[in-house]
Amino acid sequence: MKPVLSLGLRLSRWLMALSFAGLAAVCAIVYAATSYSFTIQQDELLQQKATQVRHLLAETMSSADPALLQHKLDDFLVGHVNLWLSLQDRDGRLHYEKRPAPIPTENLRTLRFEVVSTELSDGQLEATLTLDTRDEQRLLHKVGMILVAAAACGVGVIGAGGFFLVRAGLRPVQHLADQTARLAADTLHHRLDGSAQPAELVPLVTQFNELLTRLERAYEQSENFNADVAHELCTPLTTLITSAEVALRKPRDNQELREVLAANLEDLQRMASIVQDMLFLSRADCGALARRVAVGSLAAIASDVAEFHEDAIEAAGLELKIVGNGAGEFDVGLLNRALSNLVSNATRFADRGTAVEIHIALSDDEARLTVVNRGIAIDPKHVPHIFDRFYRADVARAGSVQNHGLGLAIVAAIARMHGGQVFARSENGLTTVGLTLKRHMQADMEGSREGE
Repeated sequence: MKPVLSLGLRLSRWLMALSFAGLAAVCAIVYAATSYSFTIQQDELLQQKATQVRHLLAETMSSADPALLQHKLDDFLVGHVNLWLSLQDRDGRLHYEKRPAPIPTENLRTLRFEVVSTELSDGQLEATLTLDTRDEQRLLHKVGMILVAAAACGVGVIGAGGFFLVRAGLRPVQHLADQTARLAADTLHHRLDGSAQPAELVPLVTQFNELLTRLERAYEQSENFNADVAHELCTPLTTLITSAEVALRKPRDNQELREVLAANLEDLQRMASIVQDMLFLSRADCGALARRVAVGSLAAIASDVAEFHEDAIEAAGLELKIVGNGAGEFDVGLLNRALSNLVSNATRFADRGTAVEIHIALSDDEARLTVVNRGIAIDPKHVPHIFDRFYRADVARAGSVQNHGLGLAIVAAIARMHGGQVFARSENGLTTVGLTLKRHMQADMEGSREGE
């Protein structure tokens, strides 16, 4: 596995690379400007000397003494060891020349111009001024080396300083990492301290603390769920064990054994129902979606549910009404189960002689199913929790032994599988519990993506 470079080293390397590029550009500009300045100075010097040579030749036009011209030109070149002059006519005859014995072949700048000297050539002469620039080139080379050394030192200083600055800048991140390292399952109530963090990290700290809040709540729910499951299974298991022990203490006839087995069978069926509901909720929590088919009438599904609960409704002295209708794409089996749980819940708590109503309403992309019953109101502090698994509230938990406290939790899971949600309110003796469902798969998927 390729080793991961630390953020501090990575930023320091980039800072060094950028500083090297910047300093290299500055040094190149300084070097080019220096070289250009030398070139301008050399050209100006040659032009000045050319003007002086013309002036000297003009002064000697009235004299026919070549020695005088030779003497003046020699005096002109005194002190200019790097400047050479030659004069020749159009025929190539050399009238004057002064240059070093070992003639260099590089770093020379030459200026050729014509002068008039009737005394020497009865016409024009071609003058050649040659400037030896090796001293300037050596100086330019030294300047270049100094610039390179300065750039290297600058990159080193910037790199080292950048590394320590980056480490200092990342210290708050390390502080956050130390805080998160101390988090565990039993310390989820702790929160990250963002008081001394820079402004760029405050949103991250806030989001992480909110995530910890959700994790703490989920962990508590999971712990409570495990405890409730253990409690729910413990009671029938204890009953089964006690019943078996009592049955085995003395010989019994077949009828007595059949009665024991029948009682045990009820407890086993209740345990199997709890386990099946737990498996269903687990699949829903893992993101399972409803298997949708076209449903032409939601009222027809509600009628099937009402027919299934007909005996229980009559025994409770109630009446069931269906209000509204609609269509869409739903999982018929899950819809039956959700409505059945809601009707069963309403039947247990409705006052005798009242009506349980199933209301069906449609919007652009949602179906809203509501079950209403009149009876003892649920305490407002319990209403937000009635969809929790195994929630312990006297009103929400009342009922026969077959009701193990997962019915409304299953309704909430079915709503999520359809891209919807549940709702409940209880006031003035009227309790309303229901769910919303996305009517089509596309709307459901879009809702899921928005939730992500």
